[in-house]
Amino acid sequence: MRQFDLIVIGSGSGLDVAVAAANSGLKVAIIEKEKMGGTCLNRGCIPSKMLIHSANVIDTVKTAGIFGVKARITGIDFSSIIKRATSLVDKESQGIESSYKMSDNPVLYKGEAKFIGFKTIKVNDEILKADKILIAAGSRPSIPNIEGLDKIDYLTSTDALRLKKQPRVMTILGGGYIAAELSYFYGTLGTKINLIQRSSWLLTKEDDEIAKKYTEIVKKKYNVFLDSEIVRIYKKNGKFFTVIKTRNKKKTIKSDNLLVVLGVVPNSDILNLEKTNVKTDEKGFVITNEYLETTTDGIFALGDIAGNFMFKHSANLEAEYAVNNIINSKNKKKVDYTAMPHAIFTNPEIAGVGHTEQSLKEKKIEYIVGKHRYIHTGMGMAIEDKDGFVKFLVDKKTRKILGCHIMGTDASTLIHEVLIAMKSGSGTVDDIIKTVHIHPALSEVVQRASVV
Repeated sequence: MRQFDLIVIGSGSGLDVAVAAANSGLKVAIIEKEKMGGTCLNRGCIPSKMLIHSANVIDTVKTAGIFGVKARITGIDFSSIIKRATSLVDKESQGIESSYKMSDNPVLYKGEAKFIGFKTIKVNDEILKADKILIAAGSRPSIPNIEGLDKIDYLTSTDALRLKKQPRVMTILGGGYIAAELSYFYGTLGTKINLIQRSSWLLTKEDDEIAKKYTEIVKKKYNVFLDSEIVRIYKKNGKFFTVIKTRNKKKTIKSDNLLVVLGVVPNSDILNLEKTNVKTDEKGFVITNEYLETTTDGIFALGDIAGNFMFKHSANLEAEYAVNNIINSKNKKKVDYTAMPHAIFTNPEIAGVGHTEQSLKEKKIEYIVGKHRYIHTGMGMAIEDKDGFVKFLVDKKTRKILGCHIMGTDASTLIHEVLIAMKSGSGTVDDIIKTVHIHPALSEVVQRASVV
């Protein structure tokens, strides 16, 4: 058995904690069963955004005629698009692993971690023990119990980022942000997309106005089946058949590939957490307090497995606090999740922070709405963004920003001045209103929407 001061399970944002703790003088072990760098680098935000950029380039060429530019696409090299993304992320991951294989502190263990006793972990044939442990083991795609699904070779989001051949027709189960991004990528490249969603619109976690407008736009591009229950799935003669029921009517959808993107589940169930008295909630997420401490003293958790927020940037934020709370136990700090944003990299782009209008109504919080369309600004008119808009939800009395939601060109970038106002400024729309905005930069749409 080998003793450490800290053991970190997972090399995504957990790696940041391992390195910082080692630099502070702690003896650290880091355990990773898959590729180094975690979900984001290997099968999440990095490779997906590289693929999506190719879709953005295609969209630019397709719409060039609007701006008086005669351009056309003469061919799409699907394998090169995939290879560009996979080769770069694989090289980065391999570089991280090579670096830490040579490291004396932190010590890297490649293999699956399982608790075999209190604060005692087995990885491969070695047993490790530490007074402090960080669980940052992430999540994996959720696979629903649908008749026939276990008998076919369906795709998950991980598989969809590494396909060898572009499908002619793809059926996607799910209507969340991963389904939105992957349907945009494949659909823009020319794949016929079937989207199956059990709700009345896509992106149901977004502000209702955003979700409904996005659904309206997407229905013009793809076959979208809303309010649909998946009855069963089967494969015949190399084709996938998805039987759905919509308004008591059954329909069978045929495709070349079937992609299942119906959320994720935490990897807590494969760690034997009960051996070390770490408790999880009904969904399997590790229960943590505001200091990222679990139900066992000295054991912490962050990222997807803790389920506070399911973003890479939230995991990075948690890593900063985890470092402090592990090293400086007498000066622990509560994680400040103020103004935690998110973005969806589709066309149109979507970004949001804070409350949605429906959540404010549910909590009976009084608010006023400020809204402005892209097309009613100088740059919005120049780029002809006719669907884009910015929506503020504001406390009428204090003028505090309760939420902000953007759909349109560069939404993921435009949201940032709102985040700064909410996190580092007064938190009111006045921070934005009083700031001089370059004319006619696209950011004017944010300023004009904030005038309430």
